[in-house]
Amino acid sequence: MEERRSTTTRGRRPICGLYQGAWARSEWGKIKLSGLDIITKILNNLNRVIIGKEEAIEKVLVCFLAGGHLLIEDVPGVGKTTMIKALAKSVNLSYSRVQFTPDVMPSDIIGTTIYNRKEEKFEFIKGPVFEHILLADEINRTSPKTQSSLLQAMEESEVSVDGKLYQLKKPFMVLATQNPIEYQGTFPLPESQLDRFLMSLSIGYPSAENEVEVIRQNKANKTLSHISEVASESDILELQKQVENVHAHDDILNYIIGLSNASRTHADVSLGASPRASIDLFKASKALAFIRNRNYVIPDDVKEIMPYVFEHRLILSSEARIKNKNPKLILREIIKRVYVPVVRQVEHK
Repeated sequence: MEERRSTTTRGRRPICGLYQGAWARSEWGKIKLSGLDIITKILNNLNRVIIGKEEAIEKVLVCFLAGGHLLIEDVPGVGKTTMIKALAKSVNLSYSRVQFTPDVMPSDIIGTTIYNRKEEKFEFIKGPVFEHILLADEINRTSPKTQSSLLQAMEESEVSVDGKLYQLKKPFMVLATQNPIEYQGTFPLPESQLDRFLMSLSIGYPSAENEVEVIRQNKANKTLSHISEVASESDILELQKQVENVHAHDDILNYIIGLSNASRTHADVSLGASPRASIDLFKASKALAFIRNRNYVIPDDVKEIMPYVFEHRLILSSEARIKNKNPKLILREIIKRVYVPVVRQVEHK
C-alpha cells in the first residue's frame, strides 16, 4: 500500500458514516446493555485499586477481551500485581503468579509427571499455567528454555507433556512483567516470544495527588478486599465472542496493512511488525471499538491502539539506537505518514 501523508479530516465525512442508517439504528448498532454494564463495572473495580491510571487499565481490558497476552514493562511497586488480582477477582477467574528467577524450570510452569505409589500409576500434576490468568513476574530473569515453555501455551492454549496434549482453561491470559531499568542478570525475550504478546504497556508512577490517595487507601485497607465479583467466566467468553463479531470495513484492513508495511520499510527499523502483529492490531481495534460501545471499527481505534500492539515488536537499527531514537517516536512518524481512509457512505448489511 503506497504511503501518503495524511491530511486533516475536517470537512470530510468520517468513516463511521459507513455504518449509519437503518443498520446503525438497529439492535446491532450498539453492544448489548448487559455487556456494556459488565465492562463498566470491571473498569470501576480496577480504577478503585489503581488510582489515576484509567488509560492503562482500559488497555488491559482491551487485551483481555481480544483474547491476547500482555507484556507490562515497568518498575516495581506501581501496582501490576494488584491490578491483575483485581481483574481476576472481578470476573471470578482463577489466578496464579510465578516469580521468574534463573533457577525456575519449565516444569515449574507447565507441571510434572510423578509416580503415585498408592494408585500404582503415573499422574500429571498441573502447574500454574493451568489457571485462567497467569502472572509471569520478571519474565526476563529466567532462562530462555523456561521462557520458551510458555510459547505453546500462549499461542495454542494447550501444552504438551510426555506426548499428551492438555487443554488450558478458557479464557486464558498471560500477563508478563519486566523491569526496563535493570539489565544485569536478565535474558531478553527473543523476537519469537515478544511476537506472542498482543500488546505491551507501562503503568508508570502516579501523580503526587493520586499517590496521596493510594496511601490513604492502603492505610484504610481499602484495596482488594473491597473488590466484588461483577462477571462470570461465561460472561467473559460471551463478551469475547461479541468482540469477534465487531465489523471492520476492507479499508480498515488495508489501513492496518499500510501501518504494518510502513514499520517494515522504515529506515530506522531492522525488524518491523509481523503478519501476526497485523492480526493482533485487528483484534485489538475491534476490542477497543467494543469497549467504546460500537460494533464497528473506525480509523481512530486503529491509530490509538497501534502503538500498544507494535512497540514491543520493533527492532531498531544500530544507527537509530546511536541517535537515541525509540519505538514510540518512530510509531508516531508512521501514523503521520500512512494515509487514513475515508469511506463513502453505504449501508452495511
